[in-house]
Amino acid sequence: MTDTLDHLLRELHLPTMLAQAQTVAIEAERSGWSFTRYLYTLAALELEERHQRRVQRRRKESGLPANKTLTTLQMAHLPIPVRRQLPTLCEGSFVEQAQNVLAFGLPGRGKTHVLCAVGHALVERGYRVLFAPAYQLVQRLLAAKQALRLEQELHKLDGFAAIILDDIGYIQQSRAEMEVLFTFLAERYERKSVLISSNLVFSQWERIFQDPMTTAAAIDRLVHHAIILELTGPSFRTEQAQGRQQPAALTERDPSMDRDTPSNHLAPETVTELGGHSANVKK
Repeated sequence: MTDTLDHLLRELHLPTMLAQAQTVAIEAERSGWSFTRYLYTLAALELEERHQRRVQRRRKESGLPANKTLTTLQMAHLPIPVRRQLPTLCEGSFVEQAQNVLAFGLPGRGKTHVLCAVGHALVERGYRVLFAPAYQLVQRLLAAKQALRLEQELHKLDGFAAIILDDIGYIQQSRAEMEVLFTFLAERYERKSVLISSNLVFSQWERIFQDPMTTAAAIDRLVHHAIILELTGPSFRTEQAQGRQQPAALTERDPSMDRDTPSNHLAPETVTELGGHSANVKK
């Protein structure tokens, strides 16, 4: 009977139920479970294992940096409004509504980490996510256009519920590149979510699209259904560099520095406020 059951479970592609059947049966007999509870427990184990395998596959295909998760995110460094919005973003309701997320801030403020943390949370919830530096995605689309397969490439990207474009301000900005970028954004408009990080505020986006009309059209599509995050404050990277240098300075300093001379500390970075776009969040 056992051999027959094993064969049936293999044929039905239920490897976890096959692996756990005997162990769960022993527990069921010891605890006096009903047949229903026994079967439910096996089915739940199978479902959980399938979910974990699916998450692993989707995390691998996403290209998300493995170290940029909610666990490693320094919440205390984030502006309070961003901290408050993160739990809701990680639930994924904005994906269901085809909303976009736009993260603005100077370099080192945590834009990429925040969006990647949201991306990892979405993968855990079963969404297909793709992370790509903006210049890489643009080059991918440009190569597809030159090979006369842009439509197929856009269709392939359409399979991702959310696409994270990192550092949209750092693309080469040729006309051909801007055309494929605009086409990509227009294709996903009101259908699929885009998450974008940028160190350029909207008033500076003409540097990206090179044309006032195209710039206005791109911004209009992105902000129509958008959640806007402003990452202000000091640079994470500068603070980390200071933290590494200060212990060395204390260890290696000249004893003469103990006299009444000014301490040779690193000067704090001047925080430049973002300007030129609204901080309002569309819910």
